[in-house]
Amino acid sequence: MQVLSRQRGVSLIEVMMSVLIFSIGLIGLAGLMVMSTRSNHSAYLRTQVTFLANNMADRMSANPEAVWKENYDSNAYPVAAATVGCGSGAACTPAELAVHDQRLWSNQLRTFLPNPVAKIDCGGVTSAGYDPTSQLALRPPYGGSCKMIIQWSEQGTGDVDHRASTTQTFAWEFQP
Repeated sequence: MQVLSRQRGVSLIEVMMSVLIFSIGLIGLAGLMVMSTRSNHSAYLRTQVTFLANNMADRMSANPEAVWKENYDSNAYPVAAATVGCGSGAACTPAELAVHDQRLWSNQLRTFLPNPVAKIDCGGVTSAGYDPTSQLALRPPYGGSCKMIIQWSEQGTGDVDHRASTTQTFAWEFQP
């Protein structure tokens, strides 16, 4: 007596199911890779913003007279692109150096951030202005604080539509 096997094709179904489960795992892994790349780019932009903010704060602390006279204050960064004329070896006034710094910083903003907009406000510290011969010259170069706001567009941060860009904001109050 001969026994016929009724399990023909069962191995094929098992292989197909294992391929299906493996494929679902790979799709999940691909989603994690996309999310990881998006998060990595977001972290890169935030690092650039921190670098740029510190860069301008350092420029301002090197030119306290222009900070006192509110030469760095502006609601319209990045400023219009123009040739940078102060750094050619000739002596500059503090106001000219502030314009030079603004143009260089604006070029950096446009280079490293998508659709940047920045504001700096150091106003309202003193009505007398900067006087290097006064007692204020014996204190740190600038007795007040400045507010800096940098905004940029960041794509793919929303949960609903990953193609939509949202505006991110970096706000900082510092003393140059």
